[in-house]
Amino acid sequence: MTLLFLILFFSLFGKIAGFAFRMTWGMMRFMLMLMIVPVIILVIVGGLAKMALPILAVFGIVYLLKKETA
Repeated sequence: MTLLFLILFFSLFGKIAGFAFRMTWGMMRFMLMLMIVPVIILVIVGGLAKMALPILAVFGIVYLLKKETA
C-alpha cells in the first residue's frame, strides 16, 4: 500500500511540477513579448537612425551641389 501511495504521490507531484514549469515559461514569453521586444526594436531603430542621418546629409549636400552646377 505504501508503494502504491509513493508511486501516485510522485506521479501527481511530477504533473504539478511540470505544469508549474510550463506556466512559468508561458508567463516569461508573455513578459518578453510585452516588455523586452519593444525595447529591442527601439534600440535597433535608434541605431539605424543614427547611421542613416550622416548618409542622408552627404546625399543632400551632393544633391544641392549637383543642382547648382546644372
